[in-house]
Amino acid sequence: MNDDESVLAGIGPRLRSLRTARGKTLTEVAETSGMSLSTLSRLESGQRRATLELLLPLARIYAVTLDELVGGPRTGDPRVHMRSVRRQGATVIALTEKASGIGAFKYILPAPKEPAAPDPKTHDGYEWLYVLSGRLRLLLGKTELVLGAGEAAEFDTRVPHWMGNAGPDVVEFLALFGPQGEKAHVRARPADPRKRS
Repeated sequence: MNDDESVLAGIGPRLRSLRTARGKTLTEVAETSGMSLSTLSRLESGQRRATLELLLPLARIYAVTLDELVGGPRTGDPRVHMRSVRRQGATVIALTEKASGIGAFKYILPAPKEPAAPDPKTHDGYEWLYVLSGRLRLLLGKTELVLGAGEAAEFDTRVPHWMGNAGPDVVEFLALFGPQGEKAHVRARPADPRKRS
């Protein structure tokens, strides 16, 4: 298998990894992209050859570059080129490049013109939030919280949840999202090597 064939063979698994890392189903991606469910399924399984026409909307949905989507070679440029996407009025910036495992994102929610109507969602995974500025409204099941700068929350995304701006200013927060069972492990201080078990 030559280099081009190797890149093409890796697109399907990469698409599947990106989709699952984003907590999306094939049906959700089909609806957002305008592609048929069978086309997406065949792309992920490698039964359909990827074309630019198919990859462009998927790159936008997964907030990655085409190079990242197809596993193109690195250019040697050490700078981080973060690209933002707009989702339901929020600006979302992917902070990680890898297609699987825990993904990191920065969210920027504009100051609301009027209170947003909550629309809780569920999906497989686990999420950890840290508020950088502003006030974040978090609905988690029947619980409603308002988190301020420096506060964090962690929850199973199978619980219906929704996030919105709770104040008059822009709210910025970081989100770590991982597959089911992957939680953030936060330490307040370095472990004392003398206390290891």
